[in-house]
Amino acid sequence: MLNNIGLPGLLLIAVVVLVLFGRGKISSLMGEVGKGITAFKKGVKDGTEELENQAADEAKDVTPEDEKDKV
Repeated sequence: MLNNIGLPGLLLIAVVVLVLFGRGKISSLMGEVGKGITAFKKGVKDGTEELENQAADEAKDVTPEDEKDKV
């Protein structure tokens, strides 16, 4: 269904949305969407760093306890 929209259909939808909501409302909405995307990317980055740090902490010392004294 969505494969048949084409460029004229998208332009018509954009014009209707612009008329219904106005330029100011759309720009503020896009600003909020941008902030949401930025927050999502930051959350993903922080989660990835946390997992990497956790894996690094677990992999730091794998020497058995009885062999640590031999060194």
